[in-house]
Amino acid sequence: MKIYTKTGDDGTTGLIGGTRVKKHHIRIESYGTIDELNSWLGLIRDQEIDASIKDVLTKIQKKLFIIGAILATDPEKALLKNGKKRLNIAEVTKADIRFLENEIDKMDASLPQMTHFILPGGHTTVSYCHIARTVCRRAERMCTLLQDNAPFHTTVLQYINRLSDFLFVLARKLSLELQAVEIQWIPERNDTE
Repeated sequence: MKIYTKTGDDGTTGLIGGTRVKKHHIRIESYGTIDELNSWLGLIRDQEIDASIKDVLTKIQKKLFIIGAILATDPEKALLKNGKKRLNIAEVTKADIRFLENEIDKMDASLPQMTHFILPGGHTTVSYCHIARTVCRRAERMCTLLQDNAPFHTTVLQYINRLSDFLFVLARKLSLELQAVEIQWIPERNDTE
């Protein structure tokens, strides 16, 4: 199989189901941003971090492939006339969301209480987490726009929302493990007041 098909040379791409859309279509932006997020998670997983975190990140990356497939599917072609699924694409479940919540709770239990916003940074690995978090938030914004125009199962949005929380807590956990200093953002007072 060749990697290039030449079918996208006209600025369109094919959805799962065969429909062709412009490459700037919100559906493409949505799953493209999920793909970008997945790449950042791969970079975090490549760092010198605990093997258990790497395992969690691998699970999340696999789930992001499922989300990408859901978003890349033409909803008109996803179901048969009788309402049954035409395409065998896995789903995002409440259990997947609970998995993220449990991982967040486990990490959060070992962290000092947060009293202020934290500036991203302190260590390269921590910064990668913050970049992934912001890409995740962008994916969420894209997906909510897509949801307004072509609804899909809401567990996808819930998962993406929870994933950004997971990445924030992961950044804090890695800061602690890597002995990076968390710099708090404390608004400066105006001396003239």
